[in-house]
Amino acid sequence: MTEDAVVDVPDRDLLTIGAFAARARLSAKALRLYDRLGLLSPAYVDEVTGYRYYRAGQVEQARLVAMLRQLDMPLARIAEVVAAGDGPTAAELLGAYWADVEARVAGQRTLAEYLRGRLSGRSSEMYRKFAVETVDVPEQVVITEKRHTLADELPTWIGAALGRLEEVARECGGMTGVPYVAYHAEVSMESDGPAEACVPVADEAAARAWAERWGSPLVERSRELGGGRAWETAVRVEPARRLAYTRITKAQVAHPQILAAFEAVEEWMAARGLAAAGPCRELYFADWGAAGADDPVCDVAFPVS
Repeated sequence: MTEDAVVDVPDRDLLTIGAFAARARLSAKALRLYDRLGLLSPAYVDEVTGYRYYRAGQVEQARLVAMLRQLDMPLARIAEVVAAGDGPTAAELLGAYWADVEARVAGQRTLAEYLRGRLSGRSSEMYRKFAVETVDVPEQVVITEKRHTLADELPTWIGAALGRLEEVARECGGMTGVPYVAYHAEVSMESDGPAEACVPVADEAAARAWAERWGSPLVERSRELGGGRAWETAVRVEPARRLAYTRITKAQVAHPQILAAFEAVEEWMAARGLAAAGPCRELYFADWGAAGADDPVCDVAFPVS
């Protein structure tokens, strides 16, 4: 006996899985999958045979699930949309998901263009868009926050970390230089650095006092953040350095444009026989919130020797 066989059910308005699948323009296999995933449960399941039965009113929900799956929407988000029912809340959930998709696709499109340029031998042409210079930075006392982070978490963490450190700088004599983020190892979706946010301050004694209030003299204290990651704070004296750098706009800070900027500086250094003398860094000298896409906001730099 098949699952579409006529059996005794408590409600004669129920449809067999075959009849419901035909009405919803789906396959019985798809309906079983939706049931297993918790997206669309039968109205009734026969305890003896295990056969599934649906109500006609579930047709629109079945079609909605099928269409959302065609958008590659994650199952958890489909469940949220379905639970919201018809109305503005469900529409807002779908809109938020699609905005995320478009942002991701835009980033992938830009990355593809960048990689196409590299693979076709146009790297030097791309690098010529960046003017590289050097600057001497004096010895600085810096307060820092270091964290292992993946690329998708990085922008949010940078803003939050520099904000925290700039608040601390007020009690340490104020800032004496441009805040920056140093990369001790690669940060990508596969590699988590770590990255270190740094703010130069005027009063070393006050910075050490702040450090003492957090625990050890070097403030090597970890705190749990979202996702189980931790950050460490520290105070140190950075020696005087010469930086090779290129200045980029707010739009160019986005990945992968910023990769081209780093590579342009590296190529410039190699052409002059210069070697990196420390972690590469991004120096944020402008008001990020007030800056437009074409406004200079950041220097991409390498300490050189």
